[in-house]
Amino acid sequence: MTKSHHHHHLLHFLFIITNFFDFSGADVGTATRYSPPYLPTACYSTDVSQFPANNQFASAGEGIWDNGASCGRQYLVRCISASVQGVCILGVTIAVTIVDRGVSSVSYPVVANTTMTLSAATFAMIADASASEINIEFQQ
Repeated sequence: MTKSHHHHHLLHFLFIITNFFDFSGADVGTATRYSPPYLPTACYSTDVSQFPANNQFASAGEGIWDNGASCGRQYLVRCISASVQGVCILGVTIAVTIVDRGVSSVSYPVVANTTMTLSAATFAMIADASASEINIEFQQ
């Protein structure tokens, strides 16, 4: 297979995966990551049973915190770009549940004032684990 032919197949594949989720009503924001200990203090005090079964969770930034109404909300999130090229894992969309508030979480976000702070394992599903900040598309 020629390189351009292979590239075309890859783009076609990504196109299918990407269009599986309809992001027409999506918002654009930024995300960073945080490391353990994970305690959902702002939403559920220290009740770790509130973490989603798939462990894909995040802390809300001030823009989506909504006076605590964001607790338990689920968002579809995907990485769209970063300051360094090749950081995003393209074509991957994840569902995350808000369990905390970024500014008051026990573990500090790597970068302050992002739209959401993803657990380290969740962040690694859509971007290079060593990256500090990514641009995301997200939808409730």
